[in-house]
Amino acid sequence: MSLEYRHVDVFAAEPFTGNSLAVFPDRPDLTGAQMLAVTQELRHFETIFLRPTDAPDAFEARVFDLIEELDFAGHPILGAAAVLHERAGGAGTREWRFRLPRKTVQVTTRHTEGHFQAALDQGRPEFLGTVPPDGRAEIAEALRLPSGALADLPLEVVSTGLRYLVVPVRGRLVEARIVRQDFADLLARHGAQFAYLLDVDGLEGRHWNNDGVMEDVATGSAAGCVGAYLARHGVVPAGREFILRQGRFTGRPSRIGVLPEGSPDDLENIRVSGAVAMTARGTLDAVPAKTEES
Repeated sequence: MSLEYRHVDVFAAEPFTGNSLAVFPDRPDLTGAQMLAVTQELRHFETIFLRPTDAPDAFEARVFDLIEELDFAGHPILGAAAVLHERAGGAGTREWRFRLPRKTVQVTTRHTEGHFQAALDQGRPEFLGTVPPDGRAEIAEALRLPSGALADLPLEVVSTGLRYLVVPVRGRLVEARIVRQDFADLLARHGAQFAYLLDVDGLEGRHWNNDGVMEDVATGSAAGCVGAYLARHGVVPAGREFILRQGRFTGRPSRIGVLPEGSPDDLENIRVSGAVAMTARGTLDAVPAKTEES
């Protein structure tokens, strides 16, 4: 069995920057274990596998990082929509729906000169609690930062599909890294799956896998949470798009458009957008053997 895929770079208009992604637009009957093995073989931060549904321009989507399947992700959905638009052709605007394990999302794509633009509606954000005052220093230390680096804002868990602890700081991004082996357990105590370190003055962020080994280039799912957080606390105005920067420390600078819609007390939707550059095409000449895992 051979399997075609498209390599794209998301949140950047030019190849070889932004967040790379492999898109499999015609997924055959692969198991979860096989899709994870393919993802680990290709070594992109994430890979997305699509299957058409009976509805027009609607697809079942499964997203994997190098460790596991994700219930939701930002840059894979944006990249997949751009690939579908490229396959369909046409210079106008197209709309796509993706059914993920726990939610369905809509993406709008537009072909521009040299690349695509894609915008993802992440839906209504959830605010799931804050770190108590006596826990702030522990979070800062786990990120190799003094507690004084934290901004005078709450450390808050926000979700638009994945639960991120937003950690606001005033600068100091260059010093940060995860230095606790039990970081995932620390986050879980506060109800979070991941942490996103945010410079609230520079509107720039960093995010790592919880083991601290790999830094993400540009995190679309977290960008939605950041947009909700900043609008809720009056740092950015609701109803106005801003640019969140990420990837500078990985050598792949990225620009993520974020639009919080609604009012600070009632945010109805967070739209995350960015450019998608088409970088390469590929073919798997074989797929991993099936195992008993699904």
